[in-house]
Amino acid sequence: MAQALRPIELFDEATHAEALREATRIAEALLFAASEPLDESEIARRLPAGADVQAALQRLREDYAQRGVQLTRAGRKWFFRTAADLSWVLARAQVEQKKLSRAALETLAIVAYHQPVTRAEIEDVRGVAVAKGTLDVLLDTGWVRLRGRRRAPGRPLTYGTTDAFLMHFGLEQIGDLPGLDELKGAGLFDGALPKGFGVPQPSDDAALKEDEEPLEAEAAEALEMEFLDAPEQPDALEEE
Repeated sequence: MAQALRPIELFDEATHAEALREATRIAEALLFAASEPLDESEIARRLPAGADVQAALQRLREDYAQRGVQLTRAGRKWFFRTAADLSWVLARAQVEQKKLSRAALETLAIVAYHQPVTRAEIEDVRGVAVAKGTLDVLLDTGWVRLRGRRRAPGRPLTYGTTDAFLMHFGLEQIGDLPGLDELKGAGLFDGALPKGFGVPQPSDDAALKEDEEPLEAEAAEALEMEFLDAPEQPDALEEE
């Protein structure tokens, strides 16, 4: 027979439940009022002292799981989004969008799986030079960002993905990218793979690695200088 809770235990449990409900309500209000996704740290800062932000967000996520809008996470940022099966209701017109070139898609994939990565490292993986506009286009989309500088001769810039990349592709975290078995299952590797071939485990940890240095204020200018000597090649929005 289960032992009955003592009055003090019942009081503590009720107090905890009430605190969680209040934290959930505040988190809901913050997310609805926000014009852009909110970082967990910002939500936690606005909750009462000692509130469990993870528990509150999980409760809120469960509350909205079957509704027309759902709570979604991308990295450490949270936001409300129309339920995937209802997106057609809000679609007013079909907008024609240009597709990224194969070179841009390959470059994006390399950045996602190998970040932090330099331009030279991207070229080493692809086996060809990166076109002048390819990285520019990926930076303009907001899917790729400048991270830092590699502690190596020439101090090359390093690149990584952004929360916008996660949101666009419906990922909660970069580790949700498909691994080798999933890629094989999708038929992307039909032939025999080289011995020892593997797909790296992606990580987008915001902290700089030991071999990276912080960017200077003139990083954008440095990026432009980096491409000055690059030969003109097809734009990243054109098929190669």
